[in-house]
Amino acid sequence: MAPETIYQLINIGVVPAWAMLAFAPRWQVTRALVHSGVYPLAFGALYIFFLASALLFGARSPDAGFSSLAGVMALFDHPNGVLTGWTHYLVFDLFVGAWIGRDAARRGVSHWLVVPCLFFSFMFGPVGLLLYVTLRLVSGKGGLSLYETDQMKLTGKADR
Repeated sequence: MAPETIYQLINIGVVPAWAMLAFAPRWQVTRALVHSGVYPLAFGALYIFFLASALLFGARSPDAGFSSLAGVMALFDHPNGVLTGWTHYLVFDLFVGAWIGRDAARRGVSHWLVVPCLFFSFMFGPVGLLLYVTLRLVSGKGGLSLYETDQMKLTGKADR
């Protein structure tokens, strides 16, 4: 399959997860597919496929590496490197978006105030997270901490 086609498919493939987070956050299907990790894990498997193609089958630029800026830039000189990197972004942005949705529900943050944070997480990753943490701070629904619950903050242990 052509890299451009794969790129289009992975972009289209992630949109339903973001739509569920934005428009059906409490729907059982959203919980089953997005909050359970099915989506991030499926895209993670795709990421591993691209990574293995680069490492084991030479689908990479010969100058690619992590020890210099030039080496990292060369990672993206090959279509497989771009697909690997793009999939990485999609997986982690979706993971953060799902966490934002769950955290907002736990803290009682209005979902409609969270939707712009989800949009920015989808489009610009860390901007959405920063916007959400700012929303929590301004609304009094949590500070700068990324602890899951207040109990964890107090004890250092997760609630059971």
